[in-house]
Amino acid sequence: MNIYLVGILIPLLVSLMMRKSKNTKLRGLPVDVGGETGYAIRNYRFTSPVATAWEGISTLAELFEESCKKYASKRLLGTRKLISREMEETADGRSFEKLHLGSYEWLNYEEVFKNVSNFSSGLLGLGHKRQERAAIFAVTRAEWLIALQGCFRCNVTVVTIYASLGEEALIHSLNEAEVSTVICGHAELKKLANISGQLHTVKRVIYMDDEDVITEVALAESKTNWRLISFTDVQRLGMESPIDADLPVSADIAVIMYTSGSTGLPKGVMMSHGNVLATISAAIAILPAPGTKDTYMAYLPLAHILELAAENVMVAVGCAIGYGNPSTLTDTSNKIKRGTKGDVSVLGPTLMTAVPAILDRVRDGVRKKVDAKGGLTKKLFEIGYRRRLSAINGSWFGAWGLEMILWDFIVFRKVRAVLGGNVRFMISGAAPLSGDTQRFINICLGAPIGQAYGLTETCAGGSFSEYDDISVGRVGAPLPCSFVKLVDWPEGGYLISDSPMPRGEIVIGGPNVTAGYFKNEAKTNEVYKVDERGMRWFYTGDIGQIHPDGCLEIIDRKKDIVKLQHGEYVSLGKVEAALIVSPYVDNLMLHADPFRNYCVALVVPSPNSVEDWAQKQGITYTDFSDLCQKEETIKEVYGSLLKAAKATRLQKFEIPSKIKLLPDPWTPEAGLVTAALKLKREVIRKTFALELSKLYT
Repeated sequence: MNIYLVGILIPLLVSLMMRKSKNTKLRGLPVDVGGETGYAIRNYRFTSPVATAWEGISTLAELFEESCKKYASKRLLGTRKLISREMEETADGRSFEKLHLGSYEWLNYEEVFKNVSNFSSGLLGLGHKRQERAAIFAVTRAEWLIALQGCFRCNVTVVTIYASLGEEALIHSLNEAEVSTVICGHAELKKLANISGQLHTVKRVIYMDDEDVITEVALAESKTNWRLISFTDVQRLGMESPIDADLPVSADIAVIMYTSGSTGLPKGVMMSHGNVLATISAAIAILPAPGTKDTYMAYLPLAHILELAAENVMVAVGCAIGYGNPSTLTDTSNKIKRGTKGDVSVLGPTLMTAVPAILDRVRDGVRKKVDAKGGLTKKLFEIGYRRRLSAINGSWFGAWGLEMILWDFIVFRKVRAVLGGNVRFMISGAAPLSGDTQRFINICLGAPIGQAYGLTETCAGGSFSEYDDISVGRVGAPLPCSFVKLVDWPEGGYLISDSPMPRGEIVIGGPNVTAGYFKNEAKTNEVYKVDERGMRWFYTGDIGQIHPDGCLEIIDRKKDIVKLQHGEYVSLGKVEAALIVSPYVDNLMLHADPFRNYCVALVVPSPNSVEDWAQKQGITYTDFSDLCQKEETIKEVYGSLLKAAKATRLQKFEIPSKIKLLPDPWTPEAGLVTAALKLKREVIRKTFALELSKLYT
């Protein structure tokens, strides 16, 4: 057959197959459930929620032990060796720490199991009683997972706390959970020492072995009467005096997870072993065959359920887990010494989890580099991107076959190197991912993205878009561990009888739904319900609609809807998601005053993009703060927001009438966003109350 004819027929057939599959594959099916009247769906492959994927295994401790036996000689936990640490001074006199990190050093499954067993015995040997609770207060690292599994092995409930949590929230969490032992890093040990007088139940602190820890230990010894002992010494104690395991049962509380929360003090969500195991079992059933040949990049907070569930999934199937940090992730990350490699370049992961804010930064970083090179490089990128986008959208006129390979080699191969070059699948969770970013990652990194939807209260279980679902803006069908139901919310105008798709508040039921909030029965009873069939449901407060193929789309949130003076309803989250695609924006918060008839916005501009624009315009300024005050800058950024609003067809009353540019980034350390980079609206409103009031004058 003529090669040119083949080149035409194959893309046509593929296009037709994709269109047919998009039209016929039902991913979620209606299901009859109890409880409040609503529209409910299940995963198309499972008639009832999955509780465990392994016969005879009902806890995380049992699953971990089984994996360590099965994959004994396989790599499990990898950590980069620190070669040097130095301070680098910028032209304006500021100093920044830069790290030179070496290759990954690995522990196999058998070695990790020994460390876990020794830690478990050592913890009890220190005097920690089984009915007491231990907290892990540290950044994501190998010792975090070892400590977690060590506690599980002696049926000790673990309290998880974000390393970025502020003092007030930290004191509240440790005191409310009556924690007697804290496991922490050196930076967290300093925080603990500074608030030691306000911690009523802490008796002992296990600090992880860092080169800077001696100074912090001396500080803690001078301020407290706690017993302080290193992580290594706890393991040594356990090795010298082993204690038999006391494994939990499915209903035992594995974790009390304190969320950083977008409002108020954090709440502790009580997760049983069975709850988390259900999510892990469901994830394994739908992920694209993870196994011993895969390497996972771990860098998100393990105190967040998305990362905790993901790492336990990797352990369950024999993957290797390499640890990194957001500030050392890529070759251009802010703590990586110039000329040395970031975590992903050294590890070359095949699987990654990310939050949308990080993927947005990857997208913006790549676009910035392409724009900076300009000329032929930029032209080729734009042509290749359009051709591949056309193909992904199902057109046989797009780049398929040999042309696809050619574009990958000429253009996108260098982009893929940003994340190590080997990523074959990514999971995005914790917040909505824009369609623009999803397509960009699909094309430039050559990896499908599975959008996960879940909450701490459902152990991250809810719904998940499968690797072969090429749609954007949706979060897929229910996970095999969950039923998803929509119930009417008349006040917001969302009803299951709406056409063409049922809409309403999302309610999740299944074995992954947690026991409730620790010492907060009133709040638990408000959002958790058990139906007449014994199914436990969690009312999420999110608004969704269900597509004809049984996939869920998040369209609103009850708490984010504000009624303006003239009666129009504004969905803050929806508008923010539409506007943040502006290349000039790193972050923003829409503000709507019910006593006004228009919205305003606080905008954190992207320094690189705005400064590049200013340079091209010949605008002079003393520093970035000065640039943000200039009328020309405000006008340019506002114009880009109007363009984004027009592209997403926002109503006039939804578009902010005025904006304020804020030069400093919103970080978890500043307390303005959560560890998952969600806005803390109330904190931001209070912090910038003066700026908001001026926007309304």
